[in-house]
Amino acid sequence: MAHQNTIKYNSYQKLTERINLFPQGAVATDLLYNILKILFSEREAGLVSLLPIKPFNAKKASVIWKIKETEASKILNDLTDRGILLDTENFGDILYSMPPPMAGFFEFSLMRYRNDIDQKTLSELFYQYMNVEEGFIKDLFTNGETQLGRVFVNEVVLSSENALHVLDYERASEVIKTAGSIGIGVCYCRHKMQHIGKNCNAPMEICMTFNGSADSLTRHGIARKVDVSEGIDLLQKARDFNLVQFGENVQENVNFICNCCSCCCEALIAARKFGFLNPVHTTNFIPSIIEENCNGCGKCVSLCPVEAMTLVSSNEPDKPLKKKAKANQEICLGCGVCLKGCEKKAIRLSSRKERVITPVNSVHRVVLMAIERGKLQNLIFDNRVLLSHRAMAAVLGVILKLPPLKQALASQQFKSRYLVGLIRRQNIK
Repeated sequence: MAHQNTIKYNSYQKLTERINLFPQGAVATDLLYNILKILFSEREAGLVSLLPIKPFNAKKASVIWKIKETEASKILNDLTDRGILLDTENFGDILYSMPPPMAGFFEFSLMRYRNDIDQKTLSELFYQYMNVEEGFIKDLFTNGETQLGRVFVNEVVLSSENALHVLDYERASEVIKTAGSIGIGVCYCRHKMQHIGKNCNAPMEICMTFNGSADSLTRHGIARKVDVSEGIDLLQKARDFNLVQFGENVQENVNFICNCCSCCCEALIAARKFGFLNPVHTTNFIPSIIEENCNGCGKCVSLCPVEAMTLVSSNEPDKPLKKKAKANQEICLGCGVCLKGCEKKAIRLSSRKERVITPVNSVHRVVLMAIERGKLQNLIFDNRVLLSHRAMAAVLGVILKLPPLKQALASQQFKSRYLVGLIRRQNIK
């Protein structure tokens, strides 16, 4: 039986190995193999396992797969129609890339209602894999210092003083206003929970993608293209439901913003379960309680998505039962949602002592994540295709700007005299 299972899962094991070359991988379990079996045929799993990490075209895929370019194009377009791959036009050529599972093809499988796969069974498997086994979610959100996502502060509750300290890239509204493309899809998290009877009443069609990801997803019918005005309206709708904006942890060309509820959304569930491990990058704010104004009503406690707000004794001898709010700064996201429910204006946002650092762009973030997770060599050396000088230059450019400790880790993983020499010359200047 074990031998039969090995044969049965062979292509899916290879696909899992390919997925785990990237910093955001997936823990190999039977549940993962069952998920992949719904999303990929056995042949597709074997073909995708051979694809490079860096973007590639149909001609390159045809060489790797040893098939005609027209057949390779058909397979690639079908995979892109299903959200397994993303595509982009580049000087008349179409380049494809495989996104990680999250944020990536796991979400894309449930970002629309479809009949070509069993979404109920898939949702049940996702729930078991992420919410019961937990290994995947823990690895995704707690390995390394640089995480996949960050929280955006609720701009509605900012005071004029707070607003002076908020940079443009820290505003979800600015991400929407400056995006080249905007796509709206079904919330993967609530859609998954809907199939197992655990969803809340928060809006479903409110998952936001931007720029290159939005271009591909809207082109293939996975998301709906909207303009800036509708994007801003949906952002306000999310805030009306006290949802938290959780987006890609970069300053430039943000690819996604999820509008998260505390009960369904993976990022906030991870923040509650593993808050002490800092699974999500916070805003640069922290709530401070104005004790003389607080009446201990507890509304802020019910609104907090990660249980960072609690009620404690007010320590007033003449009022032994009186309570006051208290924020646990170790796990607080700094989202500002708690301020919306405080009618006594007993909470204000204060700046954190140390400013949270956000990677400049996706290359910067991916390189940092790869270094911290021991996977940098997978980004540099990709045996499936010839090394791209442009990709190499981008990765090396990031490495040369890292702090000395991260550079040392990078050179150890890279094991390249060329890289070590570059770092030394850079540090001498």
